[in-house]
Amino acid sequence: MKIRGQRECKDCGARWSYYETGSVECPDCGSLRSVGVESERRLHTDGPAEFDLTEAREATETETLREAADRAGEIAREYVRKRGFVRGGDLLALDDTYLAATELRHAADVVGRGLQLDDDEELYFLALLRDADAEVRGDDADLRPSPDEVPESMHPIRGLAYADAVAEYRREMADWLADVESDDSTDEPRTRGPAESALETLREHVKRVQALDGDVDPGTAELLVEAARDVGRHLRDGDDDALASARERFDRLA
Repeated sequence: MKIRGQRECKDCGARWSYYETGSVECPDCGSLRSVGVESERRLHTDGPAEFDLTEAREATETETLREAADRAGEIAREYVRKRGFVRGGDLLALDDTYLAATELRHAADVVGRGLQLDDDEELYFLALLRDADAEVRGDDADLRPSPDEVPESMHPIRGLAYADAVAEYRREMADWLADVESDDSTDEPRTRGPAESALETLREHVKRVQALDGDVDPGTAELLVEAARDVGRHLRDGDDDALASARERFDRLA
C-alpha cells in the first residue's frame, strides 16, 4: 500500500516514521491520535517483524521434535507474513533471513506431521532451527545449510520454499517498478522494458519449480534465488551488469 511515512501525534506533538514502527501509535505517549505529515505517499510493504526461535530451540530439550517443529513453524510463518520488500518506496534485497524463515516453515510442516526422519533429515531441520535467526541475533553464522548439506529427500522442501520466496519477491518487484514508472518526479532509472522481460522470465522459472512441487536440485533452487537478486539489483541501481548476470542464470536454468 502507499502511505505517508512521517506521522505526528495530535496529543503530544511527537513525530516518528511509520516505515520503522509499522504503527500509528505514538511511541512517546501511546496516543492513537496521529496524522501523516508528508504530502507524498510511498509504496510500503515491509513491516516490523520479530524472528526469535529461542522458544522452539528450547522446546527440543523438553518436548518432542514434532512439538518443537510446530513452534518453529508458527514463528517462521508469522515472520514471513509480516515481511515485505519495499520500505518507504525503496526496493529491498531478497535477504537470507527471509529465505531461511521460508525454508524453516516448510521443513517444520514436514517434521510436524510426525513422519519418521532419518539422521540426515533431522540434522538438516535442526541446522535450520539453530541458525535461521542468526542474523537477527547478531551472530556470524550461515543462516541456511549449503546446497550439498540438504538431504536428497529434502530437496523438494528447499526447492518449494525458494520458489515461494522468489515468487513473492518477483511480485513486489513488479509492483515497485509500476509505481516508479507512474511517478514522473522520480530519479529512478527507466528500465521498464528489459526489467519487465526479466520479471516475466523469472515468473516462468518459478512456475516450473512450483509445478514440480519443488523437486529440483538445491543448486537449481539457489540459482533461481541469485537470478531474482540480480533482477532486484538491476531495478534498484540501474545495474546493467546485474541484468546480464540474471540472463546468464536464466540460460542455466532452462
